[in-house]
Amino acid sequence: MRKTFIFGHKKPDSDSVMSAIGLSYLKNKLGEKTEPRVLGIINKESQYALDYFGLKVPKYLNDVKLQLKDVGYHKGFFIQDTDSIYQGYQAMLREELTGIPVVSKNNQFYGLVTLKNLSHIIINENVEDLYTSYDNLLQVLKGEEISRCDEEIVGKLMVAAYRSTTFMSHVELNSNDILIVGDRHSVIEYAVQAGVKLILLTGDSYIKDEHVELAKKCHVNIIRTPYDTYRVSRLVALSNYIKTMIRITQPITFQETDFVSDVVDLNHKIKHTNYPVVDKRGHCLGLLKVTDLAEKTPKQVILVDHNEKLQSVEGIEEADILEIIDHHNLGSITTNYPINFRNMSVGSTCTIVATLFHERKIEIPKKIAGALLSGILSDTLILKSPTATDIDREIVEELSLIAGVDYNEYGMNLFKSGTSLEGMSQEDVLYNDYKLFTINDKNFVIGQFFTMNFQEIEKDLDSYIAVLDRVAEVNHYVLVALYVTDIIRNGSYIIYNRKGENIIYLAYQKDIHEGFFIEGCVSRKKHVVPLIMEVLEN
Repeated sequence: MRKTFIFGHKKPDSDSVMSAIGLSYLKNKLGEKTEPRVLGIINKESQYALDYFGLKVPKYLNDVKLQLKDVGYHKGFFIQDTDSIYQGYQAMLREELTGIPVVSKNNQFYGLVTLKNLSHIIINENVEDLYTSYDNLLQVLKGEEISRCDEEIVGKLMVAAYRSTTFMSHVELNSNDILIVGDRHSVIEYAVQAGVKLILLTGDSYIKDEHVELAKKCHVNIIRTPYDTYRVSRLVALSNYIKTMIRITQPITFQETDFVSDVVDLNHKIKHTNYPVVDKRGHCLGLLKVTDLAEKTPKQVILVDHNEKLQSVEGIEEADILEIIDHHNLGSITTNYPINFRNMSVGSTCTIVATLFHERKIEIPKKIAGALLSGILSDTLILKSPTATDIDREIVEELSLIAGVDYNEYGMNLFKSGTSLEGMSQEDVLYNDYKLFTINDKNFVIGQFFTMNFQEIEKDLDSYIAVLDRVAEVNHYVLVALYVTDIIRNGSYIIYNRKGENIIYLAYQKDIHEGFFIEGCVSRKKHVVPLIMEVLEN
């Protein structure tokens, strides 16, 4: 069973983190294989909740882009460097491939051999040189062992084509010669006495016992083959070690972790057909044929607390989205086929996840109840936000009992843990919880930070404005606004980039200055984003 990743948006808040954890637990109880992930560093509030209920921080997910490990390349397709050229050729024929990686000891990648290399060897190369093993010769020539003195055979091929008397009087043999001969006993005796490296007996020729004994004494190897002289002379070169064919020992290789998009881009430039796939230590894993890229298995994902492409993980368009659980307006993410999309007008995604537990009749354990409770309290400002519904309130009461906490007291401690500015820069405050939105090709960012002491931010107001200006300029955002929410006063202080001033004015239809307090503005989803969207849409 393939694993499915469950995650929230790029700037994980408590709702996105806890809903991923809760939904993953539920899915696994139902027999699925899932894992919660986060797309960024979690904030102090989320860390407090996880520590309080003894839960681990989900692992970081960098992207879900297609990698070579998601492609049906030819895994395990390679050949040892001491196997024969003939074996490599047969392997390519079986797999209908035009190349094969060659490996040395421990499957260390050695080089690549292609059918094109083979044609050059047969047509252009000096084929009388033999560098192979005794076993390779037996296999290629379907031979019979007559005399074996060496495991490795190195020498020069020749055929006894003259009359016996002519051959023995004009051809001087030595220990480097490999002789192809039929049932010519005088030539065989001459070759054995000369101490040749190997005699290849063609046509299942008979050899005298005394010649066999003499061959063993003179350290002469003998193989008998059923093939005739012509066929042996054509096949024997194919018994050479396949490593003798390699012309380029460092071809372009890929690793399983390489992105398919990068492989495609490079292939458009160099236009090769085959690429060896190796691991980080240089061990060969197989061969990628360019056409294999069409057979891919995208990563499986479930999205929680978002359905905007810009807010999601890198490469989301390459993944299989199985399901979306969210409580926001419909965004830009599309799928290639119908999926389960649970979207409810409630204050928190964790509320929806808790509802799913009820529908599936799965008991919520204490730790998961605490996590889901934390997400709801965070997103609904302890049920004070206008986004909070009766369903949220009912779920909070239930989860509080299971988790064994007073939700008001726990909620205040949760917010206090996340509102401390200690050790945080202006960038940290902005990026603590910010979301990117797009409308009519215009991008804007809304950050939200909860604090009970705005004075700590106000004294550095110019520095905050400078950060917002820089972020907007570098990323070409039409607006970067930070809403500093005070849940005690039930409102938010607004800070924005200076070039976005006109958008803010049009959104609220009144003079608003940097650091202005907007009473009743506590929900980014209801009080902020719709106003900005309307301005940019018109």
